[in-house]
Amino acid sequence: MADAPKAMSKTETLNALTEASGVSKKEVSAVLEALAELATKQLSKKGPGIFTLPNMLKLKVRVRKASAATTRPDPFNPGQMMQVKAKPASRQVKATILKKFKD
Repeated sequence: MADAPKAMSKTETLNALTEASGVSKKEVSAVLEALAELATKQLSKKGPGIFTLPNMLKLKVRVRKASAATTRPDPFNPGQMMQVKAKPASRQVKATILKKFKD
């Protein structure tokens, strides 16, 4: 495990993008902030729920409905019933990589 490479920090990512693009660090930072803001708007309750970063990944919001409290057969104690708690509705963001990264 000690030989495993570490993930890049935010600063290292900004420096790498600055060198690769030839744009200033401040401008790269502004673009990343705008990208994060755009993704947040697209994935919000008022947005379409899908955000695609071209050639990289697709983010989708998965909406789960609320479930009511019920009683069901207990799988560990046959013949007995167990209480299942109610769960509120929730939203999860799922990321899917696109074809370019799969190849």
